[in-house]
Amino acid sequence: MSEIGWIDTQEEFDALMQKLAGVDAYALDTEFHREKSYFPHLALLQIAWEEDGHQTIVVIDPLPLNLESMRTLLESDALAILHAADQDLEVLYRACQRVPRRLFDTQIASAFLGMGLASLARLVQALENKNLPKGDRLTDWTRRPLDEGQIRYAASDVEYLLPMRRELLSRADKNGTREWIEEECERVRNKNVAPLDPDTAWWKIKGSRNLRGKNVGVAQCVAAWRERAAQKRDLPPRFVLPDLGLASIVQRAPKNSQELSRVRGFDGRYGKNGAEEGILEAVAKGSELQPDDLRRPPKGQAPGDDLGATLALGQALVAQISSETGIEPSMLATRADIQALAWGRESGRLTNGWRADIAGARLEALFAGKVGLSGNGKGGLRIVDLP
Repeated sequence: MSEIGWIDTQEEFDALMQKLAGVDAYALDTEFHREKSYFPHLALLQIAWEEDGHQTIVVIDPLPLNLESMRTLLESDALAILHAADQDLEVLYRACQRVPRRLFDTQIASAFLGMGLASLARLVQALENKNLPKGDRLTDWTRRPLDEGQIRYAASDVEYLLPMRRELLSRADKNGTREWIEEECERVRNKNVAPLDPDTAWWKIKGSRNLRGKNVGVAQCVAAWRERAAQKRDLPPRFVLPDLGLASIVQRAPKNSQELSRVRGFDGRYGKNGAEEGILEAVAKGSELQPDDLRRPPKGQAPGDDLGATLALGQALVAQISSETGIEPSMLATRADIQALAWGRESGRLTNGWRADIAGARLEALFAGKVGLSGNGKGGLRIVDLP
């Protein structure tokens, strides 16, 4: 690995952001913590770029810095290269309210090239024949000072991203998937990275789709109360009220403190600092919530948890398409995507873009009885047209 720079002053950071806004591409990674918080807390930034045929890597300590000037880089035409970018994008948005204007995700690219959703270590081994260091994966990145080994470990996360992008695009050009990769990277870049809307938090309650009557309103209001309290206190929602306690409150809809105290999964630890009053107010509000005020899941989401043989058939078709194209099955269609089409509902991912022709149309034809699956005589499957 080449020499690694360390930046922890505002002047150096601002100058670097201005400089990088003028490069063609840069590799980016973050280290963050959120085990005991609602929001991810940025602890380290790693950036690599090339200049005159030479790669430079810097590790940035964001803790003493104002990161506002990073917007200059993220809003520029410079291409950001990341691996498995979803969480990094959330971290960047939290840190400076921006995500890169242009993005290339090496993990997404690998999924189109017969390598599955490869980890960074596996992709580096496959494309660069190098092994990434493993020793500091559990480092507390907020502690200072970091030793040389920790800094080099962090820097290794961006060391190979620039050359790997070139190799991945070369392979994509050969198999005709470059446009699909770019489209999928743009979809990931445009995903909503803002905090969860509290009024939709109830969708994640186990068994929420089976709720009926007033329980739906109670679920919406109590889950929203928990989510807002978690955001305000910057704590994981389960630290405010455990999932079991939330589900039990929704089912029992307690009207007073005595009834609340008998709810499974709720005890005195979770009723402090006005929480008990907040929960009971949410229950009362939810019990009176009118149908027009309910925030129900999008209609495109399938209402059931399982479709038995139909779902299995759809998954088998997706597996066959994956075998034919080399594209990772989960990239082609998720379980929820298949469920939506099986129920005759719209699935945004499968009815738009590159997935529509490759997977969406064939799944619709399968569920309409226009195509089927049969053995190919070699232990595999083949897709056949039906009369």
